[in-house]
Amino acid sequence: MTNANGRGRLIYGCMGLGGPWEGTSYGAGEIDQAAAVIDAARQIGIDLFDHADIYRNGKSEAVFGEVLARSQGLRGQIQLQTKCGIRLQEQGLNNHYDLSREAILDRVNGSLKRLQTDYVDILLLHRPDPLMDVREAAAAVGQLLDEGKVRQLGVSNMSGAQIAYLQDRLETPVVANQLEMSLLRRDWLESTVLVNHPEAATCSFPHGTIEYCMEKGVELQAYGSLAQGRYTGARSSDLSPAESATAAMLQELAEQKDAAPESVLLGWLMKHPAKISPVVGTTNPGRIGACADAAAAAETMTRAEWYGLWVAARGTNLP
Repeated sequence: MTNANGRGRLIYGCMGLGGPWEGTSYGAGEIDQAAAVIDAARQIGIDLFDHADIYRNGKSEAVFGEVLARSQGLRGQIQLQTKCGIRLQEQGLNNHYDLSREAILDRVNGSLKRLQTDYVDILLLHRPDPLMDVREAAAAVGQLLDEGKVRQLGVSNMSGAQIAYLQDRLETPVVANQLEMSLLRRDWLESTVLVNHPEAATCSFPHGTIEYCMEKGVELQAYGSLAQGRYTGARSSDLSPAESATAAMLQELAEQKDAAPESVLLGWLMKHPAKISPVVGTTNPGRIGACADAAAAAETMTRAEWYGLWVAARGTNLP
């Protein structure tokens, strides 16, 4: 599931498509935006598009489905993944989780209808559900695989132990784990070096998760990988000293490597031996294009440059 160069791949995250989060209606403008974004992503080699049933109240999938319907042959040229397991604004709750058998089947069928496709390449279970009966969830996944509606299974926001527990009941391998990972959100990385150190108490990321995914061949997909533009376009007055220093270092490295800062930022993630696959979520075609050289930036990034960016972002030396 990685590129030929052994690095992870870029994935496009569709959460920004479909207009406002409120309501269920959309128009030609939202469909045209989706078409432009899909084209921009494909121009830099992206062929996996990431969805969730809750994104923009279902509209992200719906506008994407409209583009697929009017673009003959496009579905066969790309891969789709979607997520289920989160319920929003239901039964008097702001949100809750539901990985019951009935919910998995119902939500996937809804996604397929909105996406106007017969199958998704990967289904991700969006968040752990403490009330999940793992046998029921496994049965639902098995049914979807047998029906051809889902081709592979992944998870999101799960620890290595949670994946292992689920995997023990499944007849299909878990192929991906999507987590928030970036130079800004570094708990996934900090946890690997803070063992036997007082700072470990401030790091909530479940230690061993990265190692589990590496050992088992589970693709690590990094959402929030562009750090919401903190290092690549935010006003300097809005940045902390550490963020300003990191942005300046990124710009300097970008000039040296003849690449956009966005590519260097994603290349930092892709340099990691876990072969991390960044999820790019911007709806700006120009910023999507700026990510084109991420794999090349990873290949040319030295150990000193990689550690230099990490230390700059930390704002303090490593332990």
